[in-house]
Amino acid sequence: MNDLFESAGLGPAQPRPLAERLRPRALSEVVGQDHLLGPDGPIARMAAAGRLTSMVLWGPPGTGKTTIARLLADQAGYDFAQLSAVFSGVADLRKAFDAARARRAQGRATLLFVDEIHRFNRAQQDGFLPYVESGDVTLIGATTENPSFELNGALLSRCQVFVLRRLDAEALGGLLERAEAGEGRALPLEAAAREALIAMADGDGRYLLTLVEALYTLAPAAPLSVAGLTQVMQTRSPAYDKGREGHYNLISALHKSVRGSDPDAALYWLARMLAGGEDPLFIARRLIRMASEDIGGADPTALPLTLAARDAYEALGSPEGELALAQACVHLACAPKSVAVYKAFGAAMALARETGSLNPPAHILNAPTRLMKELGYGRDYVYDPDTPEGFSGQSYFPDGMARRRLYAPRGEGAEGEVRVRLDRWAALRGRPAGMTGDREGAEA
Repeated sequence: MNDLFESAGLGPAQPRPLAERLRPRALSEVVGQDHLLGPDGPIARMAAAGRLTSMVLWGPPGTGKTTIARLLADQAGYDFAQLSAVFSGVADLRKAFDAARARRAQGRATLLFVDEIHRFNRAQQDGFLPYVESGDVTLIGATTENPSFELNGALLSRCQVFVLRRLDAEALGGLLERAEAGEGRALPLEAAAREALIAMADGDGRYLLTLVEALYTLAPAAPLSVAGLTQVMQTRSPAYDKGREGHYNLISALHKSVRGSDPDAALYWLARMLAGGEDPLFIARRLIRMASEDIGGADPTALPLTLAARDAYEALGSPEGELALAQACVHLACAPKSVAVYKAFGAAMALARETGSLNPPAHILNAPTRLMKELGYGRDYVYDPDTPEGFSGQSYFPDGMARRRLYAPRGEGAEGEVRVRLDRWAALRGRPAGMTGDREGAEA
């Protein structure tokens, strides 16, 4: 550890960062991860037994992944070795494995901690397998990304995955108290500003302590208000990776909030995505999809409104155009919901694959030539507007194919009137009104 700081130009007489000075010295001092480190937590039990298995620690930045790995090595009596996938290559891996094998020959165990392990490519990840299987190293990989997507299945099968939680307000408040005790003085903040500081950290304990250190360095003459804190501290951008799991989690939350008819939650997730730097046109495309998938015929205005919102954003840009997205978002959330068209189209696609290349019935085929007329094209076709009911009831499915009921709206919103018409037409065909089964039988 000393070599690490000396190489960075920090000698024994030079101050260390507050986050380093306050690094926990026992697993019980790690905040916010009681589900793993509490008396009944799996990692705590493993440490107490003194036998570690390879694992992956998955969680947001600043939740204690590196600290937990160090403390596990100390408590279990393992030699600690550390690599960063950002700065290490194949040569570094070989060196680490060779050193671990040499220690094992001397009866010493090695805990190899790999930070940002998801940044190693597939071949490099495969390189860990023989050393983990042989017991030369006990691997602890740390990642902020979903291991299911970013790590090899073979490596995952040899590791337990433990999920670290984002630090909540209580855990971050405990870190503030620990910092004040270490400094021997209270933070120069009013009560409301103290809460605002915790919010600024966005669940990241290391970042919170960085802010605290900056406050102590500034040493304001009087405790800062929320406005004063905001003025001297730069607001941190929300943690959001547009290309990875965070992107999919938030768009899923937005979609399900709209589907669940909760305009308040939908607006919140929309704002979270925009604040995180998401492409507004991506959101606009998803809103268009919601209009067709979740609302459909229940509110025929939903689709043109979302298309107009996209066009409005393209014309105005940010931030003015974002209001059009918000308007569309609220409209969709408050609209009646129907998946009748969505299901009907899926059933139609399955039926099209099932029936192959059946021809349309002859009576609905055009007959522009004499031969086609002689073959029966267009014969007995009834022009629906000329009938008393404006509805002929003829079959438009292929000859010999049983009629199918694909579109069966339950009656939400505008589809209530549609269902009445469908039931009326079914009655005119001589079929029972309101039939909702998949098959209504072959046309007579």
